[in-house]
Amino acid sequence: MTAPDEPGGQPPPGHSVQAAAGRSAEEGGWRAPAGRSVVASAVKSLALVAAAVIGLVRLFTGAGWPTWGLVTACAAAAVLVVGSVAAYDVARLRSTRWRLTGERLELRSGITVRRARAVPRDRVRSVDLRADPVLRLLGLTVVKVGTGERAADGDELTLDPLTRHDAETLRRTLLRGAAADEQSGERVYRDAPLAELRWSWVRYAPLTVWTFAGAAVVLGVAYKAAERLGLEDLAEQAAGPVWDWVTGHPLPAVMLLLTANVAVGALGAVVQFAESWGRYRLDREPGRLRLRRGLLTARSLTLEERRLRGVEVREPLLLRLGGGARVKAIATGLGKGGDGETEDVGALAPPLPRPLAWRLADAVARGDARTDLGAGLVRHPPAARRRRVVRAVVLVAVIMALTGVVSWSVPWPWMGAWVWTVPAVAAPAAWWGAVTGARSLGHALAGRHLVTRQGAMIRRTVALERAGISGWTITESFFQRRAGLVTVSATTAAGDGHYEVLDVGRGDGLELAARATPGLLEPFLVRPANGPDVSLH
Repeated sequence: MTAPDEPGGQPPPGHSVQAAAGRSAEEGGWRAPAGRSVVASAVKSLALVAAAVIGLVRLFTGAGWPTWGLVTACAAAAVLVVGSVAAYDVARLRSTRWRLTGERLELRSGITVRRARAVPRDRVRSVDLRADPVLRLLGLTVVKVGTGERAADGDELTLDPLTRHDAETLRRTLLRGAAADEQSGERVYRDAPLAELRWSWVRYAPLTVWTFAGAAVVLGVAYKAAERLGLEDLAEQAAGPVWDWVTGHPLPAVMLLLTANVAVGALGAVVQFAESWGRYRLDREPGRLRLRRGLLTARSLTLEERRLRGVEVREPLLLRLGGGARVKAIATGLGKGGDGETEDVGALAPPLPRPLAWRLADAVARGDARTDLGAGLVRHPPAARRRRVVRAVVLVAVIMALTGVVSWSVPWPWMGAWVWTVPAVAAPAAWWGAVTGARSLGHALAGRHLVTRQGAMIRRTVALERAGISGWTITESFFQRRAGLVTVSATTAAGDGHYEVLDVGRGDGLELAARATPGLLEPFLVRPANGPDVSLH
């Protein structure tokens, strides 16, 4: 569900919720979900009807049933499926009630087992609105209210569904308050967005490893669907001639299959990009960020800025080679993505050009994030590079030893020669990984943020708010100790829970942690009077 861009299209802020609160004294203020949910459930059940009809046709056609009998059986099955789904949804709606009081949002639900839940309003961290095509046609939206819990079971309260009007009003009331919205609502929709979709960004969609497995994934899903519908025999009959042609013409078949695989994967990536990020827009409203996206299934996520703990810029290898990057929020209360969700719940933008990604990260972090990939970052000592080079050499040596054993063991001379292509490819790849990984290492203190960077295949640059750091973990392996290195990990309640500064000099790492959070690490540090080196007790 997306809100209109013009103030005139908005309902009076807080009208429905305030009206419900006004009735609370006389009727408790309890409200039911939208009754149109029954229609939406009936429409969605048509997918089950299609599967049932296909199964009945296969079953009764082989048994010699007449056409009228087959049609009657299919019609009866359709009525039974749709009626059962609708009846269940009616029972669910009758047993579900919710209300918003001055202190909390409450939900009562359950057909056989009653369940009552309440979320204090001051613990609300995010409000996620979602509407698939059927719900959008009926003017409905599913509302998920997130709290600050990281992974507890049931840390989100879901209202399924509300009308679009009530969902938008509840979102604004929970995260801001109706009175404040009345004062600033007009300015909210006049401000320029932080980011808005440009369809030229679709060129970054295929730059993922899934592009090279596209056809295999599609074929696997299609075969599973055919197997569930009892059509595996038909699928095998169709695949037989194709396999015969492949075995008869191996060289052109391999080239054609590889090309088709990449083409299907790229097409799937473009379609997924369009569906996930169509109509994308990121706005800064008073005290919060509002992200809206989705071509068919509309999604709207509102996040309080006071719960934001930083931003992360991710550059997977293929996307980095194409000049793109991703931007992700580090925040408390984001919860987890849905079962069918293809994007990270913390993603603030689709894959976009690297300069725009850094500009967006800087805007979200209020100007403290680095606007250039390597600007101002402190390079890590040469020992960090040596450590990666040694690991690469050891890895290649192990691969060569295993290759020699295989080459000596196999009875076919041609295979014994071909297996040496593995170390021939692994050696430059390992060297590249070691050098690139060492070059990626860096850290800095930038205003309110601790900035850290690492990664060869996936380069990650994190700007973590220093005020959100709750503790430090200092790790030092046997080989790190010999090289004078440590890994400093900042603990936080947001995002991944901890963010590491890898293979930094022992003294530099401890000094960095001490400066990032003054007073937190000082009781555990030893500062020699005759030298700058810092160590732990």
